[in-house]
Amino acid sequence: MNSAALSFIKKNATLIALVVLALGMGFADDSFFTARNLSNLARQVTIIGIIAVGMTMVILISGIDLSVGSVAGLAAVVVTILMQNDVNVWISIILTLSLAGVVIGGWNGFWIAHYKIPPFIITLGMLTIARGLALTISDGSAVPVTDTTFPLIGGAYIPPMISVILIAAAIGLVLLSTLRGVMRARAVGGQVDKVQVISNLILTGAGGALSLYIFGSYNGIPVPVAIFVAIAGAGIYVLGQTRFGRRLYALGGNEDAARLSGIDVYRTKLIVYIIVSTLSALAGILLASRLNGASPNLGTMFELDAIAAVVIGGTSLAGGSGTIGGTVIGALIIGVLNNGMSLLGVSAFYQLIIKGFIIILAVWFDVLQKRK
Repeated sequence: MNSAALSFIKKNATLIALVVLALGMGFADDSFFTARNLSNLARQVTIIGIIAVGMTMVILISGIDLSVGSVAGLAAVVVTILMQNDVNVWISIILTLSLAGVVIGGWNGFWIAHYKIPPFIITLGMLTIARGLALTISDGSAVPVTDTTFPLIGGAYIPPMISVILIAAAIGLVLLSTLRGVMRARAVGGQVDKVQVISNLILTGAGGALSLYIFGSYNGIPVPVAIFVAIAGAGIYVLGQTRFGRRLYALGGNEDAARLSGIDVYRTKLIVYIIVSTLSALAGILLASRLNGASPNLGTMFELDAIAAVVIGGTSLAGGSGTIGGTVIGALIIGVLNNGMSLLGVSAFYQLIIKGFIIILAVWFDVLQKRK
């Protein structure tokens, strides 16, 4: 095997694992590759995917947030109770994002950044606090949705024709971005990473074709999927093209060096924890919309799936390296596993065991890579 092929496999190992896993599930159950099932799979991935985008930023700065599942559950309860009390649906969403997202994230970030308390301890405490608040304000029972507009956010679809146009536009933007990157590298006399360019083209073509098949032939793009894609795209841009993104990598690589270089460590950490809590609250709102109600136990173990998606996607738990693109692939792997095992009738208890082993293997692989 030549060096180009080895380089391609190494850079796209997670993506190759996703393809192999999906093919395996398809062979095991004929219904896996139906447009309906893949559309449902995409919708299911959005909740964990949105949380995982924020979790990627947290882990990049060598942090962790164990409260994301409880924050999602609290947000789901808060938004439904607000609407039950005749608060406008959009005002309810904004208030929930502010209270369950910004305030909790700011609280976590303050203790972690200002007092340098380990994020594991602070967010573990918040996991219990947020879950307790959800149980308290809901009296420990499910809260139904009374607003007729709210369920559309998590259950509606963008019409197929518009979906096809949006997918085509997205493919065009990715191809244009790849072309601009090649031209920019050549203009400054730099080398073009042909393997990476080919990888991007293959991924764009395959992903675009699959998206057209799924969303063009079954109801269109689910609204939560569109929201997730927008958030992931924004996250990719922030990490790859902005000063804030570069600060996260620097902070995760060496906090002392980052501080000496002029980076405001306190402010950066505070913003990151606000982002992850706000995205967790948004995920909880979308889930409540899809389920047409909320339970105080909603979001239990979401932190496991979010961390798994980030680690499987190649982000190092030590901080300083990783991408949101990798996290999206990691979230898809978790989604394919959950969906495929459910189709095959695998017990939810066994699913937890399998996902636990996958996290261990992903971290072990990361350790091996660092040793090399």
